[in-house]
Amino acid sequence: MKKAVLLLAAVGMLAGQAVAKEVKFATEATYPPFEYIDDKNEFQGFDIELARAICAEAKLECTFHNQAFDSLIPSLKFRRYDVAIAAMDITPERAAQVDFSDIYYENSAVFVSKKGAFKSPEALTQKTVGVQNGTSHQTYVQDNWTSKGVLSVPYASYQNAFLDMLNGRIDAVFADTAVAAEWLKKQPEYAMLGDKVTDTKYFGTGFGMAVAKGNGELLGQLNAGLKAVKANGTYQKIYDKYFSH
Repeated sequence: MKKAVLLLAAVGMLAGQAVAKEVKFATEATYPPFEYIDDKNEFQGFDIELARAICAEAKLECTFHNQAFDSLIPSLKFRRYDVAIAAMDITPERAAQVDFSDIYYENSAVFVSKKGAFKSPEALTQKTVGVQNGTSHQTYVQDNWTSKGVLSVPYASYQNAFLDMLNGRIDAVFADTAVAAEWLKKQPEYAMLGDKVTDTKYFGTGFGMAVAKGNGELLGQLNAGLKAVKANGTYQKIYDKYFSH
């Protein structure tokens, strides 16, 4: 009997090890180089590779799901997903609604427009600037530029904003510096306008992974995984792949 009990316990332990809990990551996958869907319909990008590395270190079974950016935090609050990773700035307003991991990327933002069209962002008075709805970029433009006559135009994705700028429907786009740099590689007639913006109220804190309030166990696993990939060199390899060229 004792041997049978021990055998059942061992089988139970093995079953527990074999079946890992699924951790559902939500992202907004039209934001290269941070997250995008490739021609094989698979999630790729800096955030995605980093999340996969963190999951491997933390021994979590992770899946990725595409959502509109402004629905990410509500999805966490309603427990539809477990984690959001989407180049999300850690701001006081968001931190009041969800809990954030340690910072994994230090951010800045920049205006983009056609070369020679404007001398500086101040010249955008009475002009239209595309921003993604629900982002820090939208809040920044509304708080700091609307009073100066800049008209912000919200978009579901930055790819739509860039497309409208190419087609002359808007005058400029305000986006993360890395995202702008990625887009500009294929658009030589456009350039960054003015200096990078690192206002800590909007961008300077950096990007974090978000979880629902009170999900401390998962947050601890994510932070431990992030610390491990930074220590073993994996983080730097992923960073260099996307940003050191």
